[in-house]
Amino acid sequence: MDPEEIARLLKQQGEAFDTFKKSHDEQLAELEKKGGVDPVLTERLGKVEAALDTAVEAKSQIEAGLAAERKEREALEMRINREGIKGSPESAKRELELKDFNHALSANAKSRNRTFEPLDGAGYDAYRKAQDHYLREGKENLSADEVKTLSVGSDPDGGYFVTPDVTGRIVTKVYESSPVRQIASQQAITTDALEGIEDTGEAGAGYAGEHAQGSDSTTPQVGKWRISVFWIDTEPKATQQLLDDSAVNIEAWLGGKVADKFARFETNEFITGAAGKILGLAAGYTFAADSGSGVTWGQVGYVASGASADFATSNAADKLYDLVGVLKNEYLTNARWLTRRSVITKVRKFKDGTGNYLWQPSFVAGVSETIMGYPVARAEDMPALGANSYSLAFGDFAQAYQIVDRQGIRTLRDPFTSKPYVKFYTTKRVGGGVVNFEAYKVMKFAAS
Repeated sequence: MDPEEIARLLKQQGEAFDTFKKSHDEQLAELEKKGGVDPVLTERLGKVEAALDTAVEAKSQIEAGLAAERKEREALEMRINREGIKGSPESAKRELELKDFNHALSANAKSRNRTFEPLDGAGYDAYRKAQDHYLREGKENLSADEVKTLSVGSDPDGGYFVTPDVTGRIVTKVYESSPVRQIASQQAITTDALEGIEDTGEAGAGYAGEHAQGSDSTTPQVGKWRISVFWIDTEPKATQQLLDDSAVNIEAWLGGKVADKFARFETNEFITGAAGKILGLAAGYTFAADSGSGVTWGQVGYVASGASADFATSNAADKLYDLVGVLKNEYLTNARWLTRRSVITKVRKFKDGTGNYLWQPSFVAGVSETIMGYPVARAEDMPALGANSYSLAFGDFAQAYQIVDRQGIRTLRDPFTSKPYVKFYTTKRVGGGVVNFEAYKVMKFAAS
C-alpha cells in the first residue's frame, strides 16, 4: 500500500481515538454529576466509536497484508539461501514454485504406489497454459497433449478426468484473510491426519547422597494427540462469456474467490467447530473454572466475567487482569487476545487505577492494537456476547492450536448444472484442534 495512504489511516485513527476519549470522559463526568447521561451525548459517542472501529479495522487489514507479505518474503529468502539457488528473486521464486509443485505430485503418487516423472520448467509452463485452457473451455476442447499435461497434476483416484491443482495461490490468499491462521501453527501433510506426542507430566526429583539414591521415582506420563482432516468445498461461478472474452488471469480470479470462501468457512470452524468436525477454540472442548492452579488436561480453563452476557458492573477491568493471571508465564511472551468487535467496544471504556485506558490503538503500521499491552486479533466468528458465552480468549495460540492442511486443492469445471454459468467445484481437506490446553484461557460471560 502507498505509504501516504498508511499515514492517512494512522492519522485518522489517532483523531478518532482522541475524540473517543474526550466524548467518553464527558459521558462519565455527566453520569457522576447528574446520575444520567444525555441521549445526544450517548448517540455522539456511538458514532465516534463506529468511526474508530472503521479506522482500526482498516489498519488491521493493512497489517494482515504486510505481515503476510513479510512472512512470504522472509520464507522465500530463507529457502533461497538454504538451497543455494542463484539468480534473480523472480527466477528463484519460480524454481521453488516448480519444486513445491513436483514435491506435492510426488507425494501424491507415492501414497498411491504410482510412478511419477518430475516436470521441468517447460513442462510446468505447459501445465499452466493447459490449466488456463481447461478453466476457460473445459476438457472437451483440450488437445491430446493438454490432456496428457494436465493429467500429471491430477488425482487418479479422485474420479475426475482432469483436476488441475491450484494449491499455492489459494493457500496464500487464505492465509492473508483468515485471522486464526495468522496466529496458530500450520502444517501441510500428505496423509489423512497429523499425530503428535503430549508431554503431560514431569519426572520426579529428590535429595541424594554420595552413597544413597534419592527416594523419588516418579515417571513422566506421555499421551498422543491426533488431528484429522475433513473435506470442505465451494462452487464459485462465472458466465461462459466472461471466460471466453476476459483477458484477466482466470486462475488468479478463481483463487481469490475460492480463498475468500474457504477462509470464512474454516475460520468459523477453527473457533466454533465441534465434535466430529474441525474442533474449535471456543466451542469444541469442555471448559472448566480456572483459579490459577490449572485444570484437567483436555479441558480449557476459564475465568468468569462476573455478570451474565456482560462484564461485571463494578471493577470490570479486574476480570481481564484475572484472565491474564491464570496463564503461565512461559506463554505470556507471545500471548494475544482473540475476540470480536462488540467485546472490544466494551473493553475500550475500561481504565486502570491511574486513569489510563486499557485498550490502546497502534500508530505504527504492522503493529496491532493492544489491551493491557497485549496485541489483539479480531475475529467476528468468536461467539456473540450472551449468557455463558466464551467470547474472549487470551493466550499463545501458536502453541495452543494446530491447523492441518492436506496437500492439494482440486477444481472440477462444471458447465452443465447452472447454465449459463460455469461452476468451479473446488475441494480441499483441512483440520484443526487444540494441542496445548494450558497455552490459552477464555472468559466465560457469566456470574460464576
